[in-house]
Amino acid sequence: MSNRRNFLKRSGALIPALWMPLSSKLLAEETEPAGWRTYEVTTHVEIRNPAGVTRVWIPEPLIRETPFQKTLGNEIKCEEGKVTRFRDKQQGMGIINAVFPAGTKPAITVTSSAKLRDWTVDVATGNKRPDLSSSERIQYLRSTKMVPTDGIVKQRAIEITRNAGSEMEKARAIYAWIVENTYRSPKVRGCGRGDIGKMLESGELSGKCADLNGLYVGLARAAGLPAREVFGIRVAKSQLGYRSLGTSSENVTKAQHCRAEVYVTGYGWLPVDPADVRKVMLEEPPGPRTLEDEKVKAIRARLFGAWEMNWMAYNFAQDVALPGAAGPPVHFFMYPEAETQDGRLDCLDPDTFCYSITTRTVAEPT
Repeated sequence: MSNRRNFLKRSGALIPALWMPLSSKLLAEETEPAGWRTYEVTTHVEIRNPAGVTRVWIPEPLIRETPFQKTLGNEIKCEEGKVTRFRDKQQGMGIINAVFPAGTKPAITVTSSAKLRDWTVDVATGNKRPDLSSSERIQYLRSTKMVPTDGIVKQRAIEITRNAGSEMEKARAIYAWIVENTYRSPKVRGCGRGDIGKMLESGELSGKCADLNGLYVGLARAAGLPAREVFGIRVAKSQLGYRSLGTSSENVTKAQHCRAEVYVTGYGWLPVDPADVRKVMLEEPPGPRTLEDEKVKAIRARLFGAWEMNWMAYNFAQDVALPGAAGPPVHFFMYPEAETQDGRLDCLDPDTFCYSITTRTVAEPT
């Protein structure tokens, strides 16, 4: 069992750690507020045709405490591989890495447990949160490969926020612009690539959550607002009456979803999800809906300042260099990843990759 205090004292670089069972209270408090649901999410990877040494990486649930999630721990079953855990507290990221020698059967099962609670920030009065540290502000204003903050992104952010005075007005203007000017494309694989510079340069303002919420983050940063993507997976059906915003079964292998947060002084981290507004418009039965549809209006209003937590977060990380990988960094880490001597497997093709993710509700709110 690892000593959680060892890694909590350090941040930044990835830190090797040992296995931690579900019984460990990694991020839980002694007294639990009302409204928490407990979920188990089980990821099983079994490479059927390995070649040489095989490496597998599986994301842990968020390792930082937040208003919406408390991660309880992970149970790991891996008979023939060597398992190492790496942690980056600053990014809220935990990586479970299994290495299988040639000639062994690459198979690993990780069962993660987390408490989740719906999260709402009062955009009228705020949460009176303390300001970000200077290092956090730098981190969440930075430019990345897929989410630049200069050039056309900066230009568009200036245009969108030209008439906005306060930070809250800027955050809301960017949200409204994305809801009104982008669209969800069912042809995009997975959650999209998140290459926002290419989106703006091409004029093709389409994609899925990593594209549209990534665009929100880039525009917010370019406008001077700290922002971050939060990568995770849907784990239950929606209680809000939206079939498109929840799961339909315990199999959530393809239910990955990224959200966004923007930091507004005096309010703290504000949850937003313009991509899910566009998802409702495209996918909510009985068919495509317009911005004037009542269900669209309702979810548009809600998703500026609130998240329904039928979704579990993994991390805030971008441009992740997987420990020991031969291949390039991944833009975001919310899918299992694997490499053999033949190269990296396609994480967006779970049938060929051979992984599955299932979920179950352990406890309802008390």
